[in-house]
Amino acid sequence: MMDPVLVEVLGNRIASIVNEQQAALIRIAFSTVVRESEDLACGVFDSRGWMIAQSLSGTPGHINAMATGVRHFLEAYPPAALEPEDVLVTNDPWQTSGQINDLTVVTPVFAGGQAIAYFANTCHAADIGGRILSAEAREVYEEGLRIPIMKLFRAGAVNEDLVSIVRANVRTPAETIGDLYAQASCNEVGARQLLELVREFGLESVDPLADEIISRAERAMRAAIAVLPDGTYRHEGWSDGFEEPILLAVAVTISGDELTIDFDGSSPQSSRGVNLVLNYTHAYASFAAKAALAPDVPHNEGSFRPVHVTAPSGSVLNCLEPAPVGSRHLIGHLLPGVIFGALAQVMPGRLIATGADSTWLTIWRGTGRDGRPFSQTLFQTGGTGARASKDGLTTTGFPSGVAGVPAEVIETLTPLVQHRRELRIDSGGAGRFRGGLGQTAEMGSRGRGPWTVSALVDRTRYPASGLEGGLEGAAGGLSLSSGAPAAPKTVISLEEGVRVRFDLPGGGGYGPPLERDVELVLSDVVEGYVSIEQARLSYGVAVEYLGTPERLVRMPDLYSIDAEETARLRAEPADGRPTSDNLKCDD
Repeated sequence: MMDPVLVEVLGNRIASIVNEQQAALIRIAFSTVVRESEDLACGVFDSRGWMIAQSLSGTPGHINAMATGVRHFLEAYPPAALEPEDVLVTNDPWQTSGQINDLTVVTPVFAGGQAIAYFANTCHAADIGGRILSAEAREVYEEGLRIPIMKLFRAGAVNEDLVSIVRANVRTPAETIGDLYAQASCNEVGARQLLELVREFGLESVDPLADEIISRAERAMRAAIAVLPDGTYRHEGWSDGFEEPILLAVAVTISGDELTIDFDGSSPQSSRGVNLVLNYTHAYASFAAKAALAPDVPHNEGSFRPVHVTAPSGSVLNCLEPAPVGSRHLIGHLLPGVIFGALAQVMPGRLIATGADSTWLTIWRGTGRDGRPFSQTLFQTGGTGARASKDGLTTTGFPSGVAGVPAEVIETLTPLVQHRRELRIDSGGAGRFRGGLGQTAEMGSRGRGPWTVSALVDRTRYPASGLEGGLEGAAGGLSLSSGAPAAPKTVISLEEGVRVRFDLPGGGGYGPPLERDVELVLSDVVEGYVSIEQARLSYGVAVEYLGTPERLVRMPDLYSIDAEETARLRAEPADGRPTSDNLKCDD
């Protein structure tokens, strides 16, 4: 056994190395998807392909899928088939993160003629050919260029044939190829720092250190599971789907220090691109277990070992080739909320209500005034669910955590104009603690001629549910200023002058709304989070505005609570109280 103090020192050193790997990737990336939104993951693996550490941030769908996907690389290219300065790449959905647009790059680290470790990263490519990213495809072959596991670099020499094929098949060759080179370069940064650590401490292999780090995480994860009562706990949730709604059914079974997450009963795989490969399902399910049970435990191979994830073959959560998978994140992001709903039965007061969950992803294309084509990928987030002792977070991504792109960047790089971006009043579900607010955004273009947007959005039909008596958040909405219909998950054709409006969903509330402190309700009204009407309807709080009726001013001195009327409202029978079925969001 290694000295525990040395393990702690070296573990922290490795964590700093992968953070430097990620920092290098962000600094040198070409696309805003990576550089601004950080839709990526970075990690280091031992010689067996076990993840030792991940960088400080990174989306669960990337990092957790990469954690299991690296083993496919080792099967395709065992150490004997590799040499120093080789770099491997693939975007095969069934081997990595479940989507053609995600490129995973793996670099072996050699010392003494042996591959002692691997650095890997996964990034969302700005474009990978095929259809514009949407859910409209009926086969994975329509969704873009599929690259099997192969060498991007051979002994330091770029695979020009592969690069030429990629360049000829994508709409944004500069960004896509540039990001690929950035992915290879950041792995090199990590490898160089790891070799320095190995030399400094005289290590012949990183595997013994990896065993210590991984076993610690595994013991902590098992201990967190073991304190819960054995049993099977079930829950269900719904996605808008594409042609029809999709049921997500889960059974979480706790048996000693092991936890099994089984999605039997979920909808069969769809004919459209909302399907998940099992690797991606495992990624978000295992993330949910760790986030609920042991969020402080280091994220590595050990935190996965006690958690087992299954889904029926041919279901929407374990689709079979050649099923389309382009918009798989819309359903994948819903999985933690469904799992939390099951675990809430044995973890009262420790989990959050359901939130907007799915990141709203849009791909914009058109022609600028200079006649040059443009393509831009943007991310937007709604509100998270409320917590047992705090309100939900407003316009904050969970479980994904990707960042939005500042308006200044959007409008500098493209003809797009962000005409409006504001918090969406009344979108947070009512409760003792309020759900986080969604946002309203309105986009236009200064470009020339027709343009398009592919809007990958969900929760327009099935809003976030509340917990422990909390009410639903507001459902999302997608609309055009022209009055023309806007179909989610499709490529929408737009004329000059048309604007696109996004009303992102809010998070569910936690606890009965009548138990919310009246002063908190008053503060919500003053801040513009809750309307005066909704304060009365949902919370039983009579707020009076003392200013000029024609002009609403957000100043505390202009608002007061009618204590007598509030007492009367809160004493009304429960039959007259609002429910999640009769509440609507006011804009």
